[in-house]
Amino acid sequence: MDPNNIDPHLAYLIPGAFIFGLVFVAIMIVPLWQICKKAGFSPWLSLLVLVPFGALILLYVLAFAQWKVAPLPQYGASFPPGSYPPAVYPPAAPPANPNNPYPRG
Repeated sequence: MDPNNIDPHLAYLIPGAFIFGLVFVAIMIVPLWQICKKAGFSPWLSLLVLVPFGALILLYVLAFAQWKVAPLPQYGASFPPGSYPPAVYPPAAPPANPNNPYPRG
């Protein structure tokens, strides 16, 4: 293939492809930076996207590694069984009237 016979209009695609690639990498690095930070890993791991197959490696690292974050508190641990936090979550429905023959109708 002779390089002199390439259509000169194809040369206009090269800068566009380069800009598209930069935008795609930026779109990938920003969320991965936040995910790595929240998972307790170094956010610099998100730069693996710049390496071929680096994003796939990072995906597997994040999926199968032990995350170094504090576990969420158990909801009912500090309250007696069957109760809810006072004044935080009101009851979903008013108390049932025992004299009403049609409680939900």
